[in-house]
Amino acid sequence: MSNSHAVPILRTADPSAALRAVDGLLGIADLRDFEVDYTAVISSPDALKALSEFLQYGTWYACDESGSPGPGDDPAEYLPIRWLALGDEPETVPGFLEALNGTPATVRWDFLGWPAAPEAGLGPGGARGAFVTLCVNVRDLELMEPADDCTVYVHVKQREAERAPWLAAQVGLRVIGDGVEAPY
Repeated sequence: MSNSHAVPILRTADPSAALRAVDGLLGIADLRDFEVDYTAVISSPDALKALSEFLQYGTWYACDESGSPGPGDDPAEYLPIRWLALGDEPETVPGFLEALNGTPATVRWDFLGWPAAPEAGLGPGGARGAFVTLCVNVRDLELMEPADDCTVYVHVKQREAERAPWLAAQVGLRVIGDGVEAPY
């Protein structure tokens, strides 16, 4: 099994425009088995407090070589940390975005599959590669390149790369950059 192929289709300083694009994509997706995953790189005690009040679950690890945290360790002692929260309800996205306050993060919508793309010669897509990711305050899926805007990525199977421009067109957008192998 390979990772998905992520293709950027929108970059904007307006998070509500990014969410409208995501909503349009979700409107054509097969939303059975629908969930949201969050990842954030938290560098300050204030950001940690805001996000931990919103996400009262998840796992975290230190971003540097300061050692592996153990059960009961205080994440504030290991900043910066990478916080992962998997399998959340889609309704939680606005609260998560509000809690970020400049923190680099991704929101990934995970669902059963993409619809058939007859104009691209593709039947329905399965669960592998069926994601939409919103990068907030960061340009890349790995959370390494800070930014003051948001980027929406559609994920497809690499062998079905022609599905990405078709998906973008379904919501009035176009591919704006090269696809990359996603970390998931």
